[in-house]
Amino acid sequence: MSPVSYQTIKLSKGKHSSPEDGACVMELASMLAGEAFTDHPVSVCPVIGSFLRAYNDSIDDKRRQSLYEYASRVVGSRGAQRAQQARADRLAQWADEMYRIRRRWFLRSPLRAVERLRKPPVDAIGTYAVHAIRKHSDETHVAVLGLIDDLLAIGVRDDRVTARVTAGRTRALDAAT
Repeated sequence: MSPVSYQTIKLSKGKHSSPEDGACVMELASMLAGEAFTDHPVSVCPVIGSFLRAYNDSIDDKRRQSLYEYASRVVGSRGAQRAQQARADRLAQWADEMYRIRRRWFLRSPLRAVERLRKPPVDAIGTYAVHAIRKHSDETHVAVLGLIDDLLAIGVRDDRVTARVTAGRTRALDAAT
């Protein structure tokens, strides 16, 4: 059996002890970045990481595989605190809109009480946003992928990390041929 690599791994739910056990989208990002295998890679913005970890675990296997390309896109996204806060604000805004949609649905039912939700800290905003999705569908999946693109557009990428990932891919391809 050949060793597991970022090219052969299948994304799965949860935290894993090693690539042989599988990987979530953030663990794959740590592999791509050349970091130790973890679901909290240093090179990834903690706001985006918290969102992708929670989303990875909340969707079905088919949709989860479409996150593969985002594992590479988020490498090098960690930036200044100002960028993290701007991303957290954008994520909270998106979640609030999703909750407003849910509230309209709840208000149709006289048995449900709607409470104002408190905002979580920046490192947990991702879970808050994922919980705002009432039901996962192809439509919400497209919206989430667009949201991740929006979050990545905020702030400046760390080109040193991006260059290291690109060089690592080139070395891996050269070694495979």
